[in-house]
Amino acid sequence: MTNSKIQNPKSKIQNLKSVVILGAGAWGTALAKLAAINGNQVHLWSRQGSQSLVSVLENAHIVLSAISMQGVRDVASMVQSSPVSPETIFVTATKGLEPKTTYTPSQIWQEIFPNHPVVVLSGPNLSQEIVRELPAATVVASKNINAAQSVQLVFSSSRFRVYTNPDPVGVELGGTLKNVIAIAAGVCDGLNLGTNAKAALVTRGLTEIVRIGKNLGAKTETFYGLSGLGDLLATCNSPLSRNYQLGYQLAHGKTLKEILAGLPGIAEGVNTCRVLMEIAQQRSIAIPISEQVYQLLEGEVTPQQALDQLMLRDIKPEFDDFSTEQMW
Repeated sequence: MTNSKIQNPKSKIQNLKSVVILGAGAWGTALAKLAAINGNQVHLWSRQGSQSLVSVLENAHIVLSAISMQGVRDVASMVQSSPVSPETIFVTATKGLEPKTTYTPSQIWQEIFPNHPVVVLSGPNLSQEIVRELPAATVVASKNINAAQSVQLVFSSSRFRVYTNPDPVGVELGGTLKNVIAIAAGVCDGLNLGTNAKAALVTRGLTEIVRIGKNLGAKTETFYGLSGLGDLLATCNSPLSRNYQLGYQLAHGKTLKEILAGLPGIAEGVNTCRVLMEIAQQRSIAIPISEQVYQLLEGEVTPQQALDQLMLRDIKPEFDDFSTEQMW
C-alpha cells in the first residue's frame, strides 16, 4: 500500500492530533482509519512508499509503530535521525521479542527515546474485524498516565473502546506471549482433540504467561484483562489469526517453511517462541507448553508427540504457589 494521508473532512472537533502510523500493513491501516474517524490528521507511512519520513514526522503529536518485530529497531533509528518534537508520544502496537536483546518493542523505543513517553497498545484486535467496523476493545498502557489518556482519546470510538492501564510490561507481554499458545491451539484444533483439550490448553497456557510475566515484573491482574486473557481467547479461537493458522496447518502435516511462505503476513509467534525459550532457560522458568511448541517448530517432535509429552508429565497441584493456608 502506498503512503497516504487519511483525514475526516466532516469533523469539526478542535484540538485534534497529528498522528503518524509507521507501517502500512493490515494492522497499521486499521489503526490509521480508527484515528481518522475522530478527525485527527493521520499520515500512514511505509518504507516502500514515496513519502519521506522526515516530512510526515514534522509536528507529529503521536507516532505509532505497527512495524513487524524484525523492523522495529531499524525504523526507530530512522525516526531518531529525523526531527521529532520533545512532546511527541510514541506508541507501539507490535507484538514480539527482539532475538539479540530479548527486548520488547516498547523497550526498544524507550531505549532510543529515553525522554519521551512510550505507550503500549494491545488487545483482542484482529485487524480484519476492525476494518469491517465490528465492535472491539483494546488497552493502552504506560507509566505516564497522561500519555496513555491522550492516546486513548485519539483511538476511542463507538466501535472501538480503549481502556488505560498503568502496567505496560504486562500489557505488552500478554499480547506477545499469547502468540505461542495460539500456535498450540491451532495444533489442538488441527488434531481434532475436542473442546475439553482446547479449554485445558488455553487455561494452562495462561498460567505459563502469568508465570513469565511475574518473573519479568508484570502485575498478575493485567493478564486477566483484555490484553492478556482477552487477546489469548481471540487469537486461540480465530482462523483469522496467523499463529493459529500456523499451528493448524502443522497438525495437517505441512512443514513450517511451506506454511510461512503461504501466510498473508508474519506469524510473530515463531520468533517469539525461540526468544522465549532463551529467557526461560536463563531464568529457570517452567513453560512446558511453549517448550513443546518450540520443539515442534524446530522439527524435533511431531504434533502427536508434543501432545503425548504434555499429557504424560508428572502430576502436580494446579497452582505452584497454592498452600493449604490459602484455601481458607
